[in-house]
Amino acid sequence: MSQMQPDSLWALVKSSALYRDCSVLSVCLSCCSCSEDLLCCVYLCLNQLGPAYMGLELGVGETVLMKAVAQATGRQLDKIKAEAAEKGDLGLVAESSRNNQRMMFQPANLIAGGVFNKLKDIGNMSGNSAMNKKIDIIKGLFVACRFSEARYIVRSLAGKLRIGLAEQSVLSALSQAVCLSPPGQDFPPAVIDAGKGMSAEKQKAWIEEKSLLLKQTYCALLLTGAHRVLLHNVVCVPLRPMLAHPTKGVGEVMKRFDEAAFTCEYKYDGERAQIHILENGEVRIFSRNQEDNTTKYPDIISRIHTVKNESVISCVLDTEAVAWDREKKQIQPFQVLITRKRKDVAAADIKVQVCVYAFDLLYLNGESLVKQPLSCRRALLKKSFQEKEGEFVFARAIDSDNTDAIAEFLEQSVRDSCEGLMVKTLEKDATYEIAKRSHNWLKLKKDYLDGVGDTMDLCVIGAYLGKGKRAGTYGGFLLACYDEDNEEFQSVCKIGTGFKDEDLEQHYKFLKEHILPKPRPYYRVDQSTEPDLWLDAVQVWEVKCADLSLSPIYKAGMGLCDPEKGISLRFPRFLRIRDDKKPEEATSGGQVPPLGPSECPRSRPLDLLNVQGSAPWTF
Repeated sequence: MSQMQPDSLWALVKSSALYRDCSVLSVCLSCCSCSEDLLCCVYLCLNQLGPAYMGLELGVGETVLMKAVAQATGRQLDKIKAEAAEKGDLGLVAESSRNNQRMMFQPANLIAGGVFNKLKDIGNMSGNSAMNKKIDIIKGLFVACRFSEARYIVRSLAGKLRIGLAEQSVLSALSQAVCLSPPGQDFPPAVIDAGKGMSAEKQKAWIEEKSLLLKQTYCALLLTGAHRVLLHNVVCVPLRPMLAHPTKGVGEVMKRFDEAAFTCEYKYDGERAQIHILENGEVRIFSRNQEDNTTKYPDIISRIHTVKNESVISCVLDTEAVAWDREKKQIQPFQVLITRKRKDVAAADIKVQVCVYAFDLLYLNGESLVKQPLSCRRALLKKSFQEKEGEFVFARAIDSDNTDAIAEFLEQSVRDSCEGLMVKTLEKDATYEIAKRSHNWLKLKKDYLDGVGDTMDLCVIGAYLGKGKRAGTYGGFLLACYDEDNEEFQSVCKIGTGFKDEDLEQHYKFLKEHILPKPRPYYRVDQSTEPDLWLDAVQVWEVKCADLSLSPIYKAGMGLCDPEKGISLRFPRFLRIRDDKKPEEATSGGQVPPLGPSECPRSRPLDLLNVQGSAPWTF
């Protein structure tokens, strides 16, 4: 396996995606001769250089890639650009250019580990001559390519691998490989079906158990094997946060938690901040996507030791960082928070102050708390830290099953500039479910009480030229959801409301730099909704709508409710730009309130977006 060619690896992944079956990729991964090779193959499949918190990115733009392809093949740059515009995929251009190139001597075959290490070298480069060095490495890889390797390497460098398998599918294949091929074997492995002899039901349950464990802490599996791993929260390695499901009203909350004690917390409109305090006193802060935000919040770091008790040696806090007006002593909108500089912030330059609202404690002094009920975790949180107005505050909450009290608390949360409430179980089923959107946490917003229960984060893929008052800017836009399984953007609605004049001007200035001559091959759009201008999917917007409907001209979830209709938004309204989200992180299907049974008669409402045998589509 150490000699596996990347072309073979990606071809197997493509095959797995085609048949929606992880077993092909699983066999491939089970044949890795050592943990280092396995790590390389997994990251190549995920198009990553390492965990998100390491902050490693390739930093190679399309123009640089075109130059590298041109120099490696001897083709003219303008012809490369023209062909890329025509095909909409620089990877295909690179493949055809390489296949038409004749060489006197063929370089040694590329192997997965070698390619991955070269990509890491590119990601680690910085300085004045870094770009030229990157081009030299890319040219070296490109010259050694065979078959379709050039296509995938260029796509990988561009961050758009598009082989049809998302992270969860790769992790499922990895968990199968770890279970069915025990560690410590020689190469090639003698056993690749350790579950042989088990009933199908027992083997499925066994693999699913290990798969869940792997999806929570899969890095450890690369060295030890699933059957030896225990779940431990490691300080300085961010955990994927637990997320909530939307709900449409207090009545639904009461029905869901009929026999369980629960608490209602303010849902603060800020940025998720997972705060890690190390034994040596160091403090690290991570985003909901495991990105390292430590240098973004020097003010939080400087104050955290003043609010923790002496008994706290190390811990992991789950919190929300919210913009705070010190003079008025009130919360400021999320739009104010995102004006803060993202990296390398100097404390003296901070203009937007933040208050940390703490709501959970996941790890304390060497002990994982994720299996403890929320009531216990919350008690330890309040015992371990002290509040300080405007700097560090516990999330405001009430423990009540009185409908009127909850409704009043919801109204009060809105008056206090919050989004609404988070409703969480306290004792029963009240563990912290890492990396899961759980029904044991529910979101209750003011908007939920009429219409669709949650906002949606959608990508802008097209623009319509403005008329009348909006002449000279864009008057409307085409939005799309992201289908993770097929790695494509699916049209979901046009939008033209919710914009202030300054919003339209801002969108025009930004989006005109991302105009495409033709749609990307991974855009799914009906001809009747074709925009005046195609745009690269580089920006995510938060959108609110009155309702969802079935439509024959929009492609989101096509076939889910009707074989010839997709799902669209009725009366969509722009709320804000989501700078904290990448296009591929658009709202997932599990977050969208299901259509009613009258609109989708063949599906049970609560199961609409999780049909048996089909991965949840994204919205």
